[in-house]
Order: sequence, then C-alpha cells, then structure tokens
Amino acid sequence: MAKDVINVGGEEKVVREDTAKSYRGTVWALLSVLGFVIIGAILFFVFFSGSLTDDKPNQSPAKIEEKRN
Repeated sequence: MAKDVINVGGEEKVVREDTAKSYRGTVWALLSVLGFVIIGAILFFVFFSGSLTDDKPNQSPAKIEEKRN
C-alpha cells in the first residue's frame, strides 16, 4: 500500500494513503462547518443589528391604524 505523510500536532506521521485521505477529509469537513457557523453569525448580526439598535419600541397595530387615518 502507498504511504503518505500527515501533520498531527506539529509532528509529521507516515500513514497509509487511505488514512491520510480520511484525515484530510475530516479536517476539511470541520473547517467547512466552522466557516458556515461564522458566516451564519455574521449574517445574523448584520440583519438583526438594526432591530437591536432601534431607539423606538414597536408600536401596536391599533396605533399604526390611528396614524394612517
């Protein structure tokens, strides 16, 4: 079987090729999930920051109708 080198904890280890591919796939999967969480958090704060910093509280529908008439 073919051998490959992976870096684990700052130390290089020689492992089988399928083990190295599995290790790299796991690392990429974890990085992808982390990126998704970070992007989701950024979008959450961008879209909801307006409502978090709103000075006036929400008005009841009755008051909105009064203003409209």
